[in-house]
Amino acid sequence: MRKRLEGFRPSRRLLFAAGTAAAASTVAASTAEATPGAARISAGAYGSGVLSAWEGFARAISNEAQIRRTRETDGVFMFGDSIAVQDGPALAQQLAQLGISIAVHNWAGRPATPAVDALDTWAQQYGLPHRILMSVGSNDIFAPPAVAAQIDRTMQIVGDERTVYWVNVQAARTGLGPDIKVADQRNSAWINLQLADAARRYDNLRIVHWAEHLASSPNRLARLLRDGLHPSKPLGQNARNGLIISALKAG
Repeated sequence: MRKRLEGFRPSRRLLFAAGTAAAASTVAASTAEATPGAARISAGAYGSGVLSAWEGFARAISNEAQIRRTRETDGVFMFGDSIAVQDGPALAQQLAQLGISIAVHNWAGRPATPAVDALDTWAQQYGLPHRILMSVGSNDIFAPPAVAAQIDRTMQIVGDERTVYWVNVQAARTGLGPDIKVADQRNSAWINLQLADAARRYDNLRIVHWAEHLASSPNRLARLLRDGLHPSKPLGQNARNGLIISALKAG
């Protein structure tokens, strides 16, 4: 039975694993349980603010020829957000050196739900290769309970014979106030808990542990993130893409 996460408050240990241990005691002391609901979400119910109208933001979407070529060569389909828009070209170059083709549907500001909609559309129009890369979730800090259902949707679309690689998230936006940074961190951990729970239920779901990588050394957050969210270039970009490539190689 699917676990109910809507009222879940992340533990201090998992907050630390997501990357900002210093915020953990503040979260534990001051965070009220979040409950879903459209009215509260529109008011910034989860403390990180409100999702922007992302549809006009930058995007990178492969043309039909590249999509079909990637499908025919059993490459990788990637669905991502602004991090993927930034880092996707470098990732594609590295994969090409390994003889792996990639087709992307990356859109800045986009949360998981419309990304999974795009996956569903490509599945129906083109079919799917055996590797699906999901680089989304950072924009779900504004409404974290939505993520669990989108992971389940993804796994249903993909089926049992394909593997999904999902990069977990770390957000604590440095240009905003301390309360928002704490909320960002709490909500990142909440999203990552939903991914970890899903990985226990789906044998073909692989988590790319970006958050844990950032947390594993005291200086990595400052060195590998330029704003508390997006990877720095080239250090953060190389580190994150390297984790993705390692996961793809591992199968």
